[in-house]
Amino acid sequence: MASEEQVELNAPHTPTEKAFEAFEVVEHTIKSEILKSRHDWNKHEPRMWSRAAGISDADLVAFNIREDLVECRSAPTSYGTIILGKIRLPAIRDDEGEGFVHVRIHDPPNRGTDDVIFHSLFTDEGNRDEDGHPTTWRAIQTRDTSLEFFNE
Repeated sequence: MASEEQVELNAPHTPTEKAFEAFEVVEHTIKSEILKSRHDWNKHEPRMWSRAAGISDADLVAFNIREDLVECRSAPTSYGTIILGKIRLPAIRDDEGEGFVHVRIHDPPNRGTDDVIFHSLFTDEGNRDEDGHPTTWRAIQTRDTSLEFFNE
Protein backbone atom coordinates (compact mmCIF):
# COMPACT_ATOMS: atom_id res chain seq x y z
CA MET A 1 0.00 0.00 0.00
CA ALA A 2 1.27 3.45 -0.87
CA SER A 3 2.18 6.04 1.75
CA GLU A 4 2.03 9.81 1.50
CA GLU A 5 5.80 9.93 1.00
CA GLN A 6 5.59 7.56 -1.98
CA VAL A 7 2.73 9.26 -3.80
CA GLU A 8 2.91 12.43 -5.86
CA LEU A 9 -0.65 13.61 -6.37
CA ASN A 10 -1.43 15.92 -9.25
CA ALA A 11 -2.93 19.33 -8.48
CA PRO A 12 -6.62 19.50 -7.52
CA HIS A 13 -8.79 19.78 -10.63
CA THR A 14 -12.34 19.39 -11.86
CA PRO A 15 -13.19 15.77 -12.63
CA THR A 16 -12.37 14.38 -16.05
CA GLU A 17 -14.64 11.99 -17.89
CA LYS A 18 -12.41 9.10 -16.78
CA ALA A 19 -12.79 10.18 -13.13
CA PHE A 20 -16.58 10.33 -13.45
CA GLU A 21 -16.58 6.84 -14.96
CA ALA A 22 -14.30 5.44 -12.24
CA PHE A 23 -16.38 6.90 -9.39
CA GLU A 24 -19.62 5.72 -11.00
CA VAL A 25 -18.33 2.13 -10.85
CA VAL A 26 -18.15 2.36 -7.04
CA GLU A 27 -20.93 4.88 -6.36
CA HIS A 28 -23.16 2.28 -4.64
CA THR A 29 -20.23 1.13 -2.48
CA ILE A 30 -19.37 4.73 -1.54
CA LYS A 31 -22.94 5.30 -0.40
CA SER A 32 -22.95 2.06 1.60
CA GLU A 33 -19.62 2.92 3.22
CA ILE A 34 -20.83 6.40 4.18
CA LEU A 35 -23.80 4.87 5.99
CA LYS A 36 -21.66 2.17 7.59
CA SER A 37 -19.16 4.78 8.79
CA ARG A 38 -21.92 7.00 10.14
CA HIS A 39 -23.52 4.15 12.08
CA ASP A 40 -20.18 2.86 13.42
CA TRP A 41 -18.99 6.31 14.53
CA ASN A 42 -22.36 7.14 16.09
CA LYS A 43 -21.85 4.21 18.49
CA HIS A 44 -18.71 5.68 20.08
CA GLU A 45 -18.11 9.23 18.76
CA PRO A 46 -21.21 10.86 17.27
CA ARG A 47 -19.36 14.13 16.69
CA MET A 48 -17.67 12.54 13.64
CA TRP A 49 -20.90 12.77 11.61
CA SER A 50 -22.52 15.58 13.63
CA ARG A 51 -23.12 17.76 10.57
CA ALA A 52 -25.54 15.06 9.40
CA ALA A 53 -27.56 15.03 12.63
CA GLY A 54 -31.26 14.97 11.86
CA ILE A 55 -30.70 13.97 8.22
CA SER A 56 -31.99 10.57 7.13
CA ASP A 57 -29.65 7.97 5.69
CA ALA A 58 -31.46 8.20 2.36
CA ASP A 59 -31.05 11.98 2.21
CA LEU A 60 -27.42 11.83 3.33
CA VAL A 61 -26.43 9.66 0.36
CA ALA A 62 -28.74 11.27 -2.20
CA PHE A 63 -25.86 12.46 -4.35
CA ASN A 64 -25.12 11.85 -8.00
CA ILE A 65 -21.52 11.43 -9.12
CA ARG A 66 -22.03 13.44 -12.33
CA GLU A 67 -23.43 16.39 -10.39
CA ASP A 68 -21.67 16.16 -7.05
CA LEU A 69 -18.12 14.95 -7.69
CA VAL A 70 -16.53 18.41 -7.69
CA GLU A 71 -12.78 17.85 -7.39
CA CYS A 72 -10.21 15.13 -7.99
CA ARG A 73 -6.56 14.35 -7.56
CA SER A 74 -4.69 11.24 -8.65
CA ALA A 75 -1.30 9.61 -8.58
CA PRO A 76 0.19 6.61 -10.33
CA THR A 77 1.57 3.73 -8.28
CA SER A 78 3.24 0.48 -9.26
CA TYR A 79 -0.13 -1.24 -8.83
CA GLY A 80 -2.42 1.24 -10.62
CA THR A 81 -3.77 4.70 -9.87
CA ILE A 82 -4.95 6.22 -6.62
CA ILE A 83 -7.83 8.63 -7.20
CA LEU A 84 -9.12 11.03 -4.56
CA GLY A 85 -12.50 12.69 -4.95
CA LYS A 86 -14.42 15.43 -3.15
CA ILE A 87 -18.14 14.59 -3.32
CA ARG A 88 -20.81 17.09 -2.33
CA LEU A 89 -23.54 15.84 0.01
CA PRO A 90 -26.53 17.94 -1.15
CA ALA A 91 -28.43 17.38 2.12
CA ILE A 92 -25.69 19.11 4.11
CA ARG A 93 -25.93 22.87 4.17
CA ASP A 94 -25.39 24.48 7.54
CA ASP A 95 -23.57 27.42 9.09
CA GLU A 96 -20.31 25.97 7.69
CA GLY A 97 -21.75 25.88 4.16
CA GLU A 98 -22.01 22.85 1.91
CA GLY A 99 -20.79 19.46 3.11
CA PHE A 100 -18.42 17.10 1.29
CA VAL A 101 -16.87 13.70 1.79
CA HIS A 102 -13.37 12.85 0.64
CA VAL A 103 -13.15 9.43 -0.97
CA ARG A 104 -10.20 7.34 -2.07
CA ILE A 105 -10.59 4.76 -4.83
CA HIS A 106 -8.11 2.61 -6.72
CA ASP A 107 -7.94 1.82 -10.43
CA PRO A 108 -5.69 -1.20 -11.14
CA PRO A 109 -3.83 -1.14 -14.46
CA ASN A 110 -4.89 -2.56 -17.82
CA ARG A 111 -8.64 -3.11 -17.46
CA GLY A 112 -10.23 0.29 -17.89
CA THR A 113 -12.66 1.18 -15.12
CA ASP A 114 -14.28 -2.26 -14.76
CA ASP A 115 -12.04 -3.21 -11.83
CA VAL A 116 -12.09 0.09 -9.90
CA ILE A 117 -12.40 -0.51 -6.17
CA PHE A 118 -13.41 1.64 -3.23
CA HIS A 119 -10.58 2.17 -0.75
CA SER A 120 -11.72 4.51 2.03
CA LEU A 121 -13.45 7.62 3.36
CA PHE A 122 -11.51 10.38 5.07
CA THR A 123 -12.49 10.76 8.72
CA ASP A 124 -10.47 13.43 10.47
CA GLU A 125 -9.58 12.95 14.12
CA GLY A 126 -7.77 16.23 14.60
CA ASN A 127 -6.44 18.84 16.97
CA ARG A 128 -4.72 16.40 19.28
CA ASP A 129 -4.22 17.41 22.90
CA GLU A 130 -1.01 17.06 24.91
CA ASP A 131 -1.79 13.37 25.48
CA GLY A 132 -2.25 12.74 21.76
CA HIS A 133 -6.03 12.35 21.89
CA PRO A 134 -8.15 14.05 19.23
CA THR A 135 -10.37 16.92 20.25
CA THR A 136 -12.23 17.32 16.95
CA TRP A 137 -13.90 14.76 14.69
CA ARG A 138 -15.01 15.44 11.13
CA ALA A 139 -16.23 13.11 8.39
CA ILE A 140 -18.06 15.87 6.51
CA GLN A 141 -15.62 18.42 5.16
CA THR A 142 -16.14 22.00 4.06
CA ARG A 143 -15.58 23.34 0.55
CA ASP A 144 -12.27 24.81 1.72
CA THR A 145 -10.88 21.56 3.18
CA SER A 146 -8.01 20.53 0.91
CA LEU A 147 -8.25 17.20 -0.84
CA GLU A 148 -5.05 15.59 0.48
CA PHE A 149 -3.66 12.07 0.55
CA PHE A 150 -5.15 9.89 3.27
CA ASN A 151 -4.64 6.25 4.11
CA GLU A 152 -7.53 5.01 6.23
